[in-house]
Amino acid sequence: MSRLTYSQDELLADHDYAEDHVVLGERLHGGMLADGSYQPPRALVREPAFDAWEAALRDRGGEPFGATAQLLDGLRMPTPEQQLVLLRNDLGQSFWNSLTITGKIEAKGRLLAEMAFPDLQPVIVDDISEMAIGHLNKGLLLAHGLDEGGLPDEGIGGHDAMWFAARDLVFGPGAFPDVEPPENIGRADAGSRYVPEVAPEIEGTVSFLANLLIIEFRAEIGFADTQQILRTADVFTDLRDNAELAAEIVERIRIDEAIHVRSLNLYLGEMRSLSFRTLDGGTVSGAELIDRFWSGLVNWATVEQPKLAADETRQMLHGRIAVHDEADRVLAEFEAAA
Repeated sequence: MSRLTYSQDELLADHDYAEDHVVLGERLHGGMLADGSYQPPRALVREPAFDAWEAALRDRGGEPFGATAQLLDGLRMPTPEQQLVLLRNDLGQSFWNSLTITGKIEAKGRLLAEMAFPDLQPVIVDDISEMAIGHLNKGLLLAHGLDEGGLPDEGIGGHDAMWFAARDLVFGPGAFPDVEPPENIGRADAGSRYVPEVAPEIEGTVSFLANLLIIEFRAEIGFADTQQILRTADVFTDLRDNAELAAEIVERIRIDEAIHVRSLNLYLGEMRSLSFRTLDGGTVSGAELIDRFWSGLVNWATVEQPKLAADETRQMLHGRIAVHDEADRVLAEFEAAA
């Protein structure tokens, strides 16, 4: 039987890379194996540990949470085709902003390396010491955060630096004014309790993990769109090799992020399989708690939030197109590509 308990050092262990991961002179995390393939960071033990925990969950009759990025396969603004219209008409700021904002959002993910989650064991009837959720504060969330924000004190960039490298390969540094991520569009019922049977900090943990999974799904779709744009032959025509390398860097990020999606589905799947102690001294199934919270979150993320975000983005892009010398033509092409 596979081992089910691990130390933090084990969960942070790297492969023995044949070559460092360096782009534009900057050291990035992960590395290259002897065959030239990219290997994610902190995966030597972490990925086999997920194998073991997933197998153990199935042996107990459970399954990792079944959600996929297809949940969010709906309204997006701009579409890749609209972004290409802008690039072909020398309106590259939208794509530059997108790459910059994505990098800055990734940098915020380093918070996971600096925060401690509540200990779940006191509120769960079952022993979680041999489960992934029993290792959240024993290296798993630390590893996730380091993937996003890197090890700047050691000169090793994470996903934030990888996005900036991809951007600079096709635009060069400082092509447009710096930009910050927009404020989150909050849910109308933000602050409401969905699972009041348990302590607020426990619901907060469920909320954090579920929202993080939605963020990863939204990112995955955005990553695929970005690669499609970078690999389109009639944009960045003078920098095609750079654009192809930028698309490959995004692919490396996607390889890393697949570990994150897998881990979050595992955490939620484990929690669904367990019994939680309630504030009134009783118990409630994890499936009831997780599914109740998830249904409200999905409605917001797939129906309400995309429309609000698209409306804001459309207004901003129409304003940017309006200053083009052939604004009417570009706007018509932009709308036709929706």
